[in-house]
Amino acid sequence: MLKWAAIFAIAALILGVLGFGGLAGAAWGIAKILFWIAVVIAVIFLVLGLTVYKSIT
Repeated sequence: MLKWAAIFAIAALILGVLGFGGLAGAAWGIAKILFWIAVVIAVIFLVLGLTVYKSIT
């Protein structure tokens, strides 16, 4: 998911340089959403990993 966020961020930068403001804004918005979804999933897995580890030992 972070890979796709990086791809959309790079696409937004390129589109912004080329003057496609609307498309650049849309790509940047998608990149931000994907980044935050990846962060939330990572935090959920971290919490689940810590709780499962504590319950096993």
